Formats: sequence, C-alpha cells, structure tokens
Amino acid sequence: MRLQTPHPFTPATPGLPAWHARFDSSDLDLHAQAQPQWTLNYDQLSAGSFAGHIELVQLPGLRMIREGANCKVRQRGELGSRHYGFAMVPDQDGDAIFNGQRLSPHAIMIGRGEELDLLTPADSELIGVVVEHDLLNALWASMYQKQGLSAWLEEQIVVQASAASAQHLNEMHRRILDLLADSPELLNDPVAQTQLRDAILIEWIEAIPSQVDTSELRRVEARKRVVDRACEYMLANSDTPVSALDVCSQIGTSPRKLDYCFNDVLGISPKRYLRLVRLNGVRRDLKSRAWDGQAQVQDIAARWGFWHLGEFAKDYARQFGELPSATLRNARS
Repeated sequence: MRLQTPHPFTPATPGLPAWHARFDSSDLDLHAQAQPQWTLNYDQLSAGSFAGHIELVQLPGLRMIREGANCKVRQRGELGSRHYGFAMVPDQDGDAIFNGQRLSPHAIMIGRGEELDLLTPADSELIGVVVEHDLLNALWASMYQKQGLSAWLEEQIVVQASAASAQHLNEMHRRILDLLADSPELLNDPVAQTQLRDAILIEWIEAIPSQVDTSELRRVEARKRVVDRACEYMLANSDTPVSALDVCSQIGTSPRKLDYCFNDVLGISPKRYLRLVRLNGVRRDLKSRAWDGQAQVQDIAARWGFWHLGEFAKDYARQFGELPSATLRNARS
C-alpha cells in the first residue's frame, strides 16, 4: 500500500479487534499520520528524499510496530494515555537517542505513551510494542507476583538487555510479523490473537534486566529541559534571526552549556537544529497551503525567517531532494 492522501490509513479489517497493514511512504508527514490513534510529529534531520516503511499489527490491547526510514528523523508526540511503549533499534549505524539517552545496540526503550521523543539514525529500523495499562498491569502481576507496575515504568528510560536477549527478541518480533503477513487468517481467531499477543509481550518483559538503574535520569532530564526550553523559544521566534546569546538570555544558561546540551540530547548544534526545524516547517506549509492560490514560495519562506530566496532554495533542495517550487506544485496537482 502506498500512501497518497492526508488521511492515508484505514485498517484492512475495520470493525475487528485485530488487523495488519504494511506500507511504504515517500512523504515524512504522511508517514507520521499513518499510525492511527497516535499523534506524532516527525522532523527530517538528514539530507535527501525521504523513503520510509511501516508495518503495524493490532492485537487486543497491544500494537506491534516495525518502522524504518532512510533519513535521520526526530519523532515527537503521544501514543495514548494509559499506554506504555517498549522498543529497540537493533542495527543502528549512528546516534539513536530516546528522551536524551543514547542507545547502544542492545538497549530497550521503555516509557509512558503520553510523551515520545526519539531520534533515529538514517537507514535504521525500529521494532516495538505499545500496550494498554490494564493488560500490562495484569501480566506484570502474574509474572512477578506483586500488585502494581514497577515505579520506573512511569519514567522514560533506556535499559540494557543482554546481547542474547536482544537478538532473541528481535528475531521473535520479526518472525511474528512475518507469520501474520503470510497467514492473516490468524487475526480472525480470538485464541490465536491472545496467544500471539501474550507471547510477544512476555518476550519484551523478560528481556528487561532484573535490576533497573534510574540514578542518571534526573541529570538527563535536566539537560533535556534546557533543550526543550530553547526549542520552544526558537520556534516561537522562527521568523526572525535568533542568536545563541538571545536563546541563552531567555532561558538562563551559558552558550557552552546550551551547545553541550543540544549535542548530548539531539546530537546536533542548536544553530543547525533550528535551521533544520525551520526548513521542515516551510515544507509543511508549502504542502498545507496548497489550496491557497495566492501562496508563493517566498511568502512562506519569509514566514520562517528565510529572506535570501536563492540560498534558501539551495538549502531546501539539499535537505529534501527537490526545490520548494516543486513541493508546492506537487501539492497543488
């Protein structure tokens, strides 16, 4: 299935508690929108024409994900209240960062669904599950003979699995997705749904180490707060030149600390990140304002603080693989 419209996703079996879908996308925003019941925003941080793929399986109380892209991407948004996510980036070549924490090849990301902030490197693939609170709570109690979830599950945290556990989990997750792609009739069988759901969720839980260390979280969160406050200020003033000193003055930090926090949390300098976010903003506006026959590239570029049209067009083409005029023309066609 190839995404074509701003409302691209309809489950193949509407009305049933379980469904499976796989598709490719050449548009980053449609890629983000194609995950139902979730509110996601993606920014492309590396250059080139975007190409991504998503595979989703919805089982009762749990969704399985396999997602990849050829570009470095920052994902932010919500996966639903009273939901928890477990995910890995098994074969990363470059920085993968979850809520300000860098991932090693065998790391597992765990967090509440209300707040997602994930940076994935180019040419990487993510696997994961998102599970409802009541299902996770019941299974947790059964496995650990105690009531209530562990307190650290309320954090956004990275834990280190063993190499063997991570490999086994990765292989099983992909094997189940492939099984359901080849035998979709299993999704019409309530018993099979439950067995598959419980099997994959148990594997994710058992891959978590017995001891989870949260001692570094407060320090990570402090650095991320600096980045979040700086981003908020920069985006609120996206149409005017903003210097590092302006940002530091507004949020009360030093240029050295600002640069350190950005490179640690996002793997990029504040100046470079702002420019990339502004370019992504122009691209969204070029597409979303296609209905306005009066909208011109230079008007939208100026709204995001790009005043030299020639330099802007070169940067835009380098980042997205096409001229801004082509984006606007394609959106109107």
